[in-house]
Parts: sequence; C-alpha cells; structure tokens
Amino acid sequence: MPSSDSSPLAQPNWGVTLPLPGITIGHHRHIVERLPEIGYSDVWTAEGGGTDAFTPLAATAAWSPTLRLGTGIVPVFTRGPAVIAQTAATLAQLAPGRLLLGLGSSVPAHVSDINGIPFEEPFKRTRDVLRFVTKALRGEYIGDEFDTFSITGYRLPHPPTEPAKVILGALRPNMLRLAFNEGDGAITNLLFPEDVPKILQAVGPQPVGKELVVKVFVCPTQDKHYARANARPFLAWILNREPYRKFHEWLGNGELLREVHEAWEAADPAGSQKALPDDVVDGLFISGSPEECREQIMRYHLPGVTSIQLFVSLPPEAFYSQETVLDVLRRLGPAAM
Repeated sequence: MPSSDSSPLAQPNWGVTLPLPGITIGHHRHIVERLPEIGYSDVWTAEGGGTDAFTPLAATAAWSPTLRLGTGIVPVFTRGPAVIAQTAATLAQLAPGRLLLGLGSSVPAHVSDINGIPFEEPFKRTRDVLRFVTKALRGEYIGDEFDTFSITGYRLPHPPTEPAKVILGALRPNMLRLAFNEGDGAITNLLFPEDVPKILQAVGPQPVGKELVVKVFVCPTQDKHYARANARPFLAWILNREPYRKFHEWLGNGELLREVHEAWEAADPAGSQKALPDDVVDGLFISGSPEECREQIMRYHLPGVTSIQLFVSLPPEAFYSQETVLDVLRRLGPAAM
C-alpha cells in the first residue's frame, strides 16, 4: 500500500460517466463543455448492451479540448484485438495525450448472451489483449502466438503521437496485479468505501503515473424509496454475475449477500432484489442530497486512488434542464468542496 505520512492527500481526478441515464448522447454537448469549469477532468464510458464506449468519447473530444477520455470498460471478447487498437489510436489522434483505454473481460451476459461469443479464460484473454494493444499503440510490429489468439502480422499505420494509457477493469488480486505490472493501472467498482484498502493492499506500491480509478454509483435524491427502487434491479443483476460474486466473496461480503444469491439461483430475481439489505443498496448505490452524496463519495478518496468516476443516475426532478443537471453535478463534485 502507499505509505502513510503527514503529506497532504493529493486531489483525485473527477469524472462523469456518459451518457447520463435518460439523456441521449446528442443532448450532452452543453453539459460536456461546462464540465471543466465545475471541476471535472474526465469523461468515462462503458460498453455493454446499450451505448458503445467510443462514440461518446469522440463527441467529447470534439466538444472539449481538455477533458481526459476514459473507457471503463471495452470488453476484450466482443471486439478483435486489432479493432480495439485501431479504434483507440483513432481516438488518441483526436485527443492527444488524453486517452485512458480501459479494457476488461466484462461478464458472460454481455459477451455470450447478447453477442453469441464464448466467455472462456477471461483472465488470459484480458492479459493477451492488454499485451497486444500496448505493443500496437507503441507502433510495434506484432506477429505472435498468444494463449487465446494468434496474430500473423499487424502494425498500426498511425500510432498515437502522444502515449495513451491502457488500464484494466480489475476486481481481484490477479487482475489488479496484471493491471499495475503490465498496464497503466486499474478501474474497480461496486465496492464499499471500507473495501478500498483491500484493493490498495492487493495492488501494492504504485509507481508514479499509474491510475487507480474507483467508479462510484450515485442517485442524488433524498427520496430513499425512489433511490432504492432504482438501484435494486441493477444491483441484484450485477452482484449475481460470477465476476462480481467472486469479488465480494474475496472482499468478505459473501455472507452478507448469501440470500441474494440463493434467490437468484432459485430463478427468483424479484426475491433476489428483495433480499438485498437496505444498507447494501445504500452503500453500493449512494443516495441523498448532492451534498450528502459528496460526503459519501469522498470516503473513497484514499491515498493511491487517483480518479473518482461517477455513474450518476439522475432522479426525475433533475430532468428539468441542462442547467439543473449541471447544478447537480457541481454540487456532487470538487467545485462544491
């Protein structure tokens, strides 16, 4: 873990996940253009069954000359290694020195269920794609046999002129160590603030320039009933995906979630949602006034955490105007400190 001393805690980067739920990407320009002035340095995307990871970032690169662009994450199964590399290189040309390419295994529901691709050896596949893409973005020629695929010969014709960081979505020790030993860091998510030290311990000493991004889910409303009803379907679904189930078992939360898993295994998703304790819902999907949420978000800010990535699920009262959305983001983020 990073050593504890009396030096002041460095401020993390703050990022927002796009698209914001309920707002189509074409209506984000004004919000994105204003993010730097309210303290945000990053825009992040994810890729599953909805919006792709790269298009919102290409739009952001056109709308903002300063924001860092992060994918959190691009699945390593659903795009070929060269496609990932050339797409990332194109984006890096639009935003020199501002790209954080987050790669990860994703979950079988996104890889197999909706793409028809076998979810096999996720650790090895992630490692192999990380190695390939890292070499490709440096402009190296690659003609290698990897454990999970073979490349007969490839070189990016136009590698980025300024380095792009390649980081991994990582939940447990092997992936975390891979992320820091061979990549530029990691993104982790869906954990309680008190779980962060275990992540830091697994990472070990962090060289300068490595990233540890913590993704925090937030529903800024004081209507607890709405916030919990909004969060339960997602949490019951994701916590029953094998990578997240094993993650929370490793963190020591297995017994806390035992009834959630039992109901899911009994083909009772409604029962699985109901079995989620309120304190689990409130801990993994923060709610309250923006100021109350910000207090809870700051509990994730520990030495070694370089970036806080917010997934903001806006309550109905926030959909009045883009200015209302910006005010919520300002009150959640560093500008309100």
